[in-house]
Amino acid sequence: MLQTPASPLQIPCLLLTGVNGNLGKVLRPRLKAYCDVLRVSHRKDIGKAQIGEEVVIASLEDKQQMLDLLKDVNAVVHMGGVSTEQPWDPILASNIVGMVNLYEAARIQKVKRIVFASSNHVTGFYRQDEVVNTRMPPKPDGFYGLSKAFGEDLAQLYWDRWGIETVSLRIGSSYEFPKDRRMLATWLSFDDLERLIVAALTAPIVGHSIIYGMSDNQTTWWDNTHAKHIGYRAKDSSDIFRSEVEAKQPVIDSNDPVAIFQGGAFVKVVHPS
Repeated sequence: MLQTPASPLQIPCLLLTGVNGNLGKVLRPRLKAYCDVLRVSHRKDIGKAQIGEEVVIASLEDKQQMLDLLKDVNAVVHMGGVSTEQPWDPILASNIVGMVNLYEAARIQKVKRIVFASSNHVTGFYRQDEVVNTRMPPKPDGFYGLSKAFGEDLAQLYWDRWGIETVSLRIGSSYEFPKDRRMLATWLSFDDLERLIVAALTAPIVGHSIIYGMSDNQTTWWDNTHAKHIGYRAKDSSDIFRSEVEAKQPVIDSNDPVAIFQGGAFVKVVHPS
């Protein structure tokens, strides 16, 4: 974890949604350094508040719960919602209806900045032999990626019409270490995830900005040139794991869509009819 003895950022009340998700659990202890009060939320009971926290049970699909959740909040780190490829109904509820409820609550409660956990799966059907920048058209690889593309468009609407700033983070693969060859390109360390979120919260002006969430990996499919104003600088790299990963996965089937497209296994998910 980053050492932040004297944080330049001190938000009176910062909201972290989806606190019981994989990355929510990682961020919960880290974000406390940047706020007076960290309000954490999940749809189910997550136990008692820790020091410096407020715990709120809230479902994204419930308008009134979201309105109450965002009361007196200064900024939001939105990690809530469905985070994997799923059938349409749960994605519609959390990632479509829930996103509208979140932004409507932000508008009413006068929250001015949101850091939105989008996904690299917004562009998952670009090939692995292409480099994609943040201004190229989406090519979602499934319902999940499609919902995140909607979230980015929604963020743009609320910036253009109501002046709510958003940084949409197209998060790659944020784990303790890369698990396969694909993640040598997509890996985002936990420390770099923290750096990315802090940069998104502290950049003076962002409007609606999109940035890929990745570490300083030698192999990359994503170009963040148009997001340099955010000030994110990765310090970690997947390359220290390269030999180990390649030894575990020595052969790649070049005819497999998982190896052809940037979305990896997501491009092959089939939902039962």
